[in-house]
Amino acid sequence: MNSNPLSAKPHYPILDGLRGVAALMVVAFHIFEAHAASRFEQIINHGYLAVDFFFLLSGYVIGYAYDDRWNYMTIGNFFKRRIIRLQPMVIMGMIIGALLFYFQDSNLWPHIHEVPVWKMILVMLIGFTLIPLPPSFDIRGWVELHPLNGPGWSLFYEYIGNILYALFVRKFSNTILSILVFISGCALMHLAVTSPNGDIIGGWSLESEQIRIGFTRMMYPFFAGLLLFRMGKLANVKNAFFWSSLLVLIALSIPRIGGKENLWMNGIYDSAVIIFIFPLIIFLAASGEIKNKFSSRVCKFFGDISYPIYITHYPIIYIYTAWAIDGKIPISKVYPISILTFLSCIGLSYLTLKLYDIPVRKWITKKLT
Repeated sequence: MNSNPLSAKPHYPILDGLRGVAALMVVAFHIFEAHAASRFEQIINHGYLAVDFFFLLSGYVIGYAYDDRWNYMTIGNFFKRRIIRLQPMVIMGMIIGALLFYFQDSNLWPHIHEVPVWKMILVMLIGFTLIPLPPSFDIRGWVELHPLNGPGWSLFYEYIGNILYALFVRKFSNTILSILVFISGCALMHLAVTSPNGDIIGGWSLESEQIRIGFTRMMYPFFAGLLLFRMGKLANVKNAFFWSSLLVLIALSIPRIGGKENLWMNGIYDSAVIIFIFPLIIFLAASGEIKNKFSSRVCKFFGDISYPIYITHYPIIYIYTAWAIDGKIPISKVYPISILTFLSCIGLSYLTLKLYDIPVRKWITKKLT
């Protein structure tokens, strides 16, 4: 028996697998996005909601991993463990983004070749820290917090959620936490319904409205996940991985709701999925068990690559998007290239996991603990 109270707890294998399912849907969403004339025609239309699913899943797992440890764990211990878990792949994502940056020069980003190497390297080094970059450091043209690797924006808000939890929210009673979740849910619904685009897409820029979107997208799901862990009484759900995965696929693939004339309808869908459907999915997944080796291996593989593929795939997507838009190529004519791009993202994530992330985290853990 392990007597170390801070040793890693057993994982929820189905939750790990679900994280991988959602991450793969993000990659597919971004590939289809390169060919979409507008957000109304996007295939896997609601793939952007995977980020909100990740936030909710993170809140649940944070509660499971740390809620009962604060009698013998310091805030410093908590942050050290979270940095060891998240930061190595943040750094690798920025390095990959830097290595592929000049290959993304295109009509979509026509000034990439004008960016001096020193400025690109500076952006990379700042990106290692996840400190948001102001528009003056926008070396791409999309005004991203991290222009070498766009998905870094969600890790920035992930860290904010962790900081709020460690400093304040872990001390909240379930009643106070419920009030916080309720207010955050109302803010999320207001954002979704009143959005000029009829969705909650955004959060990746250092502009006031984008900052509001980023905070709103993080606050409800992250702390709703924590509340779900604290209050949820798990059932015994058979075939939980199949049913929860199916629900994730359906929720993210539903076509645009309402059209251009009724933007609020899609906002209702977005908020309903985040507020009700995602917690249900996580409840089902946490209530299930893996009872055969094949499902166990699938869940482990999906869970292992989930974070690496999310944080490393977008530099490849930048290249694919530039190529697709420059050539005005419909998705129907390039399925082999699209599939190759999808598989390349998986392969890159697996290589970075095995050759970098696992050994680096083991080395850091050995040195710091």
